[in-house]
Amino acid sequence: MRTDTIFYQLFQTFNTLLFELIGEPIENASKYKFQSVEVKEKAFRFDGIFCPIDNSQFELKPIYFVEVQCQVKPDFYWDLMSEIGMYLRQYKPQNDWKAIAIFSKRIYDPNMLIHYAEFFESGRIISIYLDELGDVLSTNPESLALGIVRLVIEKPKNTVTLAKKLVATAKEQPEILKLVETILIGKFPKLTRSEIEAMFTMNDLKQTRVYQEGRHEGEISLVLRQLNRRFGKLNDRFTNLIENLEITQIEELADQLLDFKSVTDLENWLNSQASLKK
Repeated sequence: MRTDTIFYQLFQTFNTLLFELIGEPIENASKYKFQSVEVKEKAFRFDGIFCPIDNSQFELKPIYFVEVQCQVKPDFYWDLMSEIGMYLRQYKPQNDWKAIAIFSKRIYDPNMLIHYAEFFESGRIISIYLDELGDVLSTNPESLALGIVRLVIEKPKNTVTLAKKLVATAKEQPEILKLVETILIGKFPKLTRSEIEAMFTMNDLKQTRVYQEGRHEGEISLVLRQLNRRFGKLNDRFTNLIENLEITQIEELADQLLDFKSVTDLENWLNSQASLKK
């Protein structure tokens, strides 16, 4: 399961989640906007950055750089610190900064580099392990955002029960239904989409126009982000073609792009879809 893309959607949906995870007042979330930022020189892209909205206050809030890692990557901190250094050089913000490294499991943390030891010791770099969030999750059991995080790390035998509870709590929030569905698809790859949807208890809501439109937009946003991460920023022609695909085509593209080796493969696939319409 692509935990980094799940958390990109989570941070977009719940602007309080980061502050719940690092134990800071959730009221601070209203002072930030979340965005994905590309550093131009070498096309590094952060999983997300929380930037203060208002810098006119007496006390400048820190920028939060967020990276999510769900597999072994020995150069994780080398890359993270390079990205931060390039961002600071390029944008020259007034604000201080902190880096939040989120690992699906502690074993994926390559441990601190002696070259940046002071950053770890001072708390400028904060590491979070999703498989050790018991205390954080129990402090606020009513938090829908933390409930979604719990779903990501929940054991398969308890996943469906928790998913149904979250859907019932979310009620008429299509973006939450989409997140839950995406997580279930990642955790049960052998099940079809129809079988996944059958797990929900709000099928009538899932057929409404607002849900379908929200689902379509969410699929497009996720696919574009995955393609941009793999091949660099797509040109406007590709972006426009993808944004005009039907939801069934977007779902097929989400599966096919994993096999694409270059932008040429994407172009060939888009051309094949265009020919089907003729």
